[in-house]
Amino acid sequence: MSETERVARAAEPLSKLLRTITPDRLTAPTPCAEFDVRALLNHLLFWGPSLIGAARKEAITPPASAESEVDLTEGDWPATLDTQLDDLTTAWRAPAAWQGVTHMGGPMELPAPLVGGMVVGELIVHTWDLTRALGTTVQWDDDLLRYAYDETAATADQGRQMGIYGPEVPVAPDAPLLDRILGLTGRDPAWK
Repeated sequence: MSETERVARAAEPLSKLLRTITPDRLTAPTPCAEFDVRALLNHLLFWGPSLIGAARKEAITPPASAESEVDLTEGDWPATLDTQLDDLTTAWRAPAAWQGVTHMGGPMELPAPLVGGMVVGELIVHTWDLTRALGTTVQWDDDLLRYAYDETAATADQGRQMGIYGPEVPVAPDAPLLDRILGLTGRDPAWK
């Protein structure tokens, strides 16, 4: 699997899901405890420009100091998020996106491959969050999930220390890769 296709492959199910989210589902709870569907969509819209900027080696500051200060889900948010996903996948298709260092919503430099792995994980985990909240299913190929698992495992402790992930949920070592990724991020794969 080419690294330049990873983000596009991770984003594809989310792009397909967007137009199926009806207004009555925006208040549905998600496996991400602090977010209902609207807040999770707002999270994706809030951080999208920073993740695009990271691929382009541009430090893009989020639109507010906290996600809760803005509601980006007004108007035609599905079109806005779909455009962001297109821009995100295009930006991360550039080989240079995966080289050197970059920024992600702040001044701290991070290795670009690390940020690319975080983007892939973010797309996979939050798409799963949305599909669970909406009562649907999602899947990705094993090559992409193996990559996402390895990246998540390498940063899970740091993610927990930063409050990005919850406490690890025990998952059998022979469980499907997606379930193991979810467990590392503090999600119960059996959440309904």
